[in-house]
Amino acid sequence: MDDARLRRQLGVGDAVFVGLGAMLGAGVFAALAPAARAAGSALLLGLGLAAVVAYCNATSSARLAVRYPSSGGTYVYGRERLGPFWGYLAGWGFVVGKTASCAAMALTVGAYAWPGQAPAVAVAAVVVMTAVNYAGVRKSAWLTRVIVAVVLAVLAAVVVATATSPAADADRLDVLAAPAGAGGVLQAAGLLFFAFAGYARIATLAEEVHDPARTIPRAVPLALGITLVVYAAVALAVVSVLGADGLGRATAPLADAVRAAGVSWLAPVVRAGATVAALGALLALILGVSRTTLAMARDRHLPPALAAVHPRFGVPHRAELAVGAVVAVLAATVDLRGAIGFSSFGVLMYYAVTNAAALTLRADEGRPPRALPLLGLAGCLTLAFALPLSSVLAGAAVLTAGAAAYALRSRARPHAR
Repeated sequence: MDDARLRRQLGVGDAVFVGLGAMLGAGVFAALAPAARAAGSALLLGLGLAAVVAYCNATSSARLAVRYPSSGGTYVYGRERLGPFWGYLAGWGFVVGKTASCAAMALTVGAYAWPGQAPAVAVAAVVVMTAVNYAGVRKSAWLTRVIVAVVLAVLAAVVVATATSPAADADRLDVLAAPAGAGGVLQAAGLLFFAFAGYARIATLAEEVHDPARTIPRAVPLALGITLVVYAAVALAVVSVLGADGLGRATAPLADAVRAAGVSWLAPVVRAGATVAALGALLALILGVSRTTLAMARDRHLPPALAAVHPRFGVPHRAELAVGAVVAVLAATVDLRGAIGFSSFGVLMYYAVTNAAALTLRADEGRPPRALPLLGLAGCLTLAFALPLSSVLAGAAVLTAGAAAYALRSRARPHAR
């Protein structure tokens, strides 16, 4: 079944929850602090800028997914609209960067659930989430609904507890609109964009949703809009008790916020919520990476054996097992939580290719208003190079290595024939 197609099993609700599971992952529990350190009192400006770029990217992704309703996301769009190299480069950056993100999410699960045995718990989490994905995309979608419900309940409790606390100070919210250095705001937007990037999971599942021309354009903006509202509410609530400076110094922002609000009993609940959120992000990440791996294997950029589709479960089972195995090894041997800045760079470059591909769509192919992909392309490139220098260098090195591998393979191909 190497060339078999995946089964269309997901509706609009399923697709929205898959996107929410990826976007409302551990990012909301951790991304606010480094963004506050970068933007200071202009945190919400960074959040708004990240949301604008994400909306442009989401619109381009949705229009392209309708045109090319198969697994692979931007790997497929770049290949079909810009040429094989650009599709390959986008897919390479996505698979490598997101595999590291999978390991980081797994380690986050371990750090919250059992800090003393984080690597062992991380490996166990990878095994369980890979097994869930292997059992079928419907089961993954069902579990994602449960995870999203738990995470939203925890975040709602944090917002209510902090907003109604005597420690909440409305004066702290006034400074959120104060001027800040443009570089800091851009860097914060680049960091926060990573937390929005989960809507790509909806596009990479295009081969598994019913009526993609209707489902994807509805699911992507819904998931993105809900996430923006949740992030803004949480950011406002946390800043109201910690202040922008306090948030920037926090190691566990939401737990620190509930303690500052005088409801310390909620801190363990926040830790549990962060564990569940990281599991949801891990589930969605493995789902997305395995589908891009499937698409690249179909084109023989990765071992063709990874293109197999399970005859019973209708999933790319070999790709899922391969991704799970690599992630488990990384989680057991390397602490990637503080060293995956190149993933943010890779994701932004991935979406730069998405927007460039959307610019080539004709009006009769569902082209979005030209300003959106243009703004998305410029935004992605600006935010990518506004990231910390170490992230830019690491990301550029990964993409260069992928380009070199592509060139070597292309040069060897005539001799192989």
